[in-house]
Amino acid sequence: MHKIPPAAAAGKSTVRPQLRQELTLQSEKCIECKLCRRECLFLQKYGSPRQIAATYDPDSPRDQLMAFECSLCQLCAAVCPVKINPAAMFLEMRREAVSRGVQDFAGYGVILNYEKRGTSRRYSHYGLPAECDTILFPGCALPGTRPDKVKALFAHLRQTIPRLGIVLDCCTKPSHDLGRESHFQAMFGEMREYLLQHGVKKVLVACPNCYRVFKQYGEPLQVETVYEFLAATSLPETADIAATVTVHDPCSTRNDEQIHAVIRRLAAAKSLTIQEMKHHGVRTLCCGEGGSVGCVNADFSRGWGKRRQEEAGGERILTYCAGCASFLGRLNPTSHILDLLFEPGATLAGKVKISRAPWTYLNRLLLKSYFKKQINAAASRERAFMDKNAARGGMLKRLFLLLALAAVAVFVAVR
Repeated sequence: MHKIPPAAAAGKSTVRPQLRQELTLQSEKCIECKLCRRECLFLQKYGSPRQIAATYDPDSPRDQLMAFECSLCQLCAAVCPVKINPAAMFLEMRREAVSRGVQDFAGYGVILNYEKRGTSRRYSHYGLPAECDTILFPGCALPGTRPDKVKALFAHLRQTIPRLGIVLDCCTKPSHDLGRESHFQAMFGEMREYLLQHGVKKVLVACPNCYRVFKQYGEPLQVETVYEFLAATSLPETADIAATVTVHDPCSTRNDEQIHAVIRRLAAAKSLTIQEMKHHGVRTLCCGEGGSVGCVNADFSRGWGKRRQEEAGGERILTYCAGCASFLGRLNPTSHILDLLFEPGATLAGKVKISRAPWTYLNRLLLKSYFKKQINAAASRERAFMDKNAARGGMLKRLFLLLALAAVAVFVAVR
């Protein structure tokens, strides 16, 4: 058994129990085989999981912020011969930093504001018909970049599920991965309870990140990807088209091999041939957006994307995450699986209309208006719930800003 140095052990005793458990696990079980380090620039920079666990000091500024450079993609766990998950330790390190109030989220404004808009009264919408027990939860990115696909998908699903409901909201996975645990639990928990109270039993998701959140925290709600549902029921009646593509499996569904298989079945159903990349399925690579690493280490983020581009070898990438499609689309021709199912010819010709910010926000507002008119809802709402702690922090920031502006005004007046 590997021993933890006395200094680290002393510091370890002061951390949250969940982190203490992960530190002990990594220190005792990691055999330092270097397989994970070969795959990951983050581990190449900071050391093996055992080294990191053994020397971690919760009071060290370096160690407090280190974990925010990990993408949390879990490739380290996928290649580990002793089946431990270092990413779980890094997530707990993030939560520890947040609980101590030492992490400054000023650099995460774009992603946190994106999440905040998704859960706001302005952008959210719940439309539940009478006796609705199944909803479509398209996530945030797909409604913004491809609102036409969300409309077409909903119409197609409703042929099989006449009382299908729609929920336009954010699962708050960005906060989850940033270690803002109490905020995530408050926001996601309120959404889950509302759905359960209104008779919803099943959630069909289009976003792999939403799938992961609902699967891990959504019980007793059942969750299934729309891709699995389509494969088991029927596909849109569009033309088949022969071509060769490669598939990027999002790291959020790394361990869900049934989803990997379904995507390939859907591609084959449209007469596509798949040329697999070196890293796919369980051993897939992060697209570069994972863990919001780009906010603190752009080189690590770009590094993942570059590796994906190199492995694709110029072939069109097919994926089932709108975020991955946008990120990788800057580097390589990339399409979403729903593009293929609803517009196969335009997809392979690279002519599908994909919106980018700021138009994505307008699209989401227009999509909300569309569903409000389209669905005869027995239960409907816009999300008004706010995490009290987050709201209090926002009010304090605004108060300090007003005081600062007042001080400047007084200073100018005096001069």
